[in-house]
Amino acid sequence: MGELFAVAMGGAFGAVIRFLISNGLHVWLGRGFPYGTLVVNVVGSFLLGLLSQALSLHKMAFTIEYRAAILVGFIGALTTFSTFSLETCYLFQQGQINKAFLNIAINLLLCLFAVWLGLHISKLLLSIDKWQLDVLYPYSIFIINAIGALLISIIGALLLQKVLLNIELQLLLIVTIIGVYLLFSGLYVLLYLLEHGVAFSVQEMLKPFVINTCLCLLVMWCGTALVKQFFS
Repeated sequence: MGELFAVAMGGAFGAVIRFLISNGLHVWLGRGFPYGTLVVNVVGSFLLGLLSQALSLHKMAFTIEYRAAILVGFIGALTTFSTFSLETCYLFQQGQINKAFLNIAINLLLCLFAVWLGLHISKLLLSIDKWQLDVLYPYSIFIINAIGALLISIIGALLLQKVLLNIELQLLLIVTIIGVYLLFSGLYVLLYLLEHGVAFSVQEMLKPFVINTCLCLLVMWCGTALVKQFFS
C-alpha cells in the first residue's frame, strides 16, 4: 500500500509537470511539430538514467517507496510513449511523412542517448564515494541533486518567459516546484546517510540538508540567470 501511495503521489506531480511543459512549448513553438512530447521524453529519459543507478543502491524499506515515487511515479508520468505514438500517427494521417519519421528518429535516438548519458554521469559521480572520507557530506548526491535543480530552473525560466500567466499563478508554480524539489532532494540526502549507518544528532542532520538546499537554490539562480542572459 505504501508503494502504491508513493507512485500515485509521484505520478500526480509528474503529470502536472508534463502538462505544463507540453502546453508551454506548444504555445511558444507552435503545434507544427510535437516539441512538448519530445522534450518531456528526453528530459525524463536523462533523469531515469541519472537517478536509477543511485536509487537502486538503497535497500531500506522507506527508500524502496521513495524510489517508486521518483522512478515509476514521477518519471513514468512525466514521459509518454502513448502520446508520442498518437502524435506520430496524426502526422502520417496529415500526409506529413517527413515529420513523422523525423519524430520517430529524434525520439528514439535522443531518448536512448539521454538514458546512456544519465547512467554514465551517475556512475562517474557515485565513484566519488569510494574515496570520500567524510560520509556525512555525500558529494555525489549533492551534485546529482544540483544537476536536477539546473534542469528545472532552465526549463522553468524558458517557459515562464514565453507563456503568458498572471503573476499570482507564476509565483504559485515557482514556489510549489522549488519547494517540492528541495524537499525530495533533501530527503534523498538524509536517506543516503541512514542507508550508510550514519548516527547523527538533529544538529548534524541539518548540516547536509542545509548544504543541499543552498546548493540547489544557487544552481537554480544560475540557471535562471543564464536563460535571462541568452534568451531574453
